[in-house]
Amino acid sequence: MLTHLRELADAHELLYSWTLRDFKVRYSQSLLGAAWAILQPLSLMIVFSLIFTLFIRVPTDGVPYPVFAYTALLVWTFFANSLSMAMPSLVNNINLVSKIYFPREILPIAANLVSMIDFVIAALTLALLMMIYKIAVGWTIVFLPILLIIQVVFTLGVSLAISAINVFYRDVRFVIPLALQIWMYLSPVIYPASLVPERFQPLYFLNPMATLIESYRRVIFFNQPPDWLYLGITTVMTIAVTIVSYHYFKRAERLFADLI
Repeated sequence: MLTHLRELADAHELLYSWTLRDFKVRYSQSLLGAAWAILQPLSLMIVFSLIFTLFIRVPTDGVPYPVFAYTALLVWTFFANSLSMAMPSLVNNINLVSKIYFPREILPIAANLVSMIDFVIAALTLALLMMIYKIAVGWTIVFLPILLIIQVVFTLGVSLAISAINVFYRDVRFVIPLALQIWMYLSPVIYPASLVPERFQPLYFLNPMATLIESYRRVIFFNQPPDWLYLGITTVMTIAVTIVSYHYFKRAERLFADLI
C-alpha cells in the first residue's frame, strides 16, 4: 500500500491538472458557473425552511432553521456530489484507462477535489448567513479542521469503492442515487439528532454522516465539542473503510482496461 501511495504522490502534478480540467469541464458553457455550488444547497435550504417552519414545526434548539439546515446541506452536498462524480470517473475516461498507465485512483480523487472546491465556495454563504442571523462563533470552532479531515477521508474511501465497483457492475449508477436519498433521511439533515429516541442513538450514530453533521452543528452553533465517543467510532470506521476500499481499488485496477 505504501508503494501505491508513493506512486500517487509522484503523480501529484497529474492530479492537479486533472482536477483543474474536471472543474473547468463541469462549469463550461454554464451561465452561472461556480455559482451552482451555492445554489444547490441554498435552494434546498429555502424549500426545507418553508416546509419545516410554516407547515411542520421542527425544533432546532434555538438556531434559525435556514442556518440549521444549510449547515447540514453543505456537508451532505459535498458527500453526495463527490460520490456522484466519482462513480463514473473510470468508465467515462475509457481512453485513458485502457491505453495509458497512471495511478487510476487519480480520477475519483480528482472528482472529490472538485466537490471540495464547491464545498469551500458554498461555505462562504454559511458565513454570510451566520452574520445575517448574528450567530457568534465560539472557541469550539477549532474542532472544524478535525471534522473536515474525517469527512474528506470518509468520502474518498466510499468514492474509491463505488468507482471501482461501477466498472464491474453498471447497476451501481442506479443504486447510488437511491441509496443517497435514503441515506440523507437517515442523517440529521432536515431535523435535529435530538429527535431520535435515546435508546436508538447508539445505532443511529453508527452512520458516519449523522455523527459528522451533528458534530458540525455542535461546534458551530452550541459551543460544544463533538461527542468524542461517537466521533471516535466514526474515525475508526473511516480509516477502515478507506484502507479496505483503497486495497480493493488497487486489486481491481489490473482488470479495469479489459472490462471498460
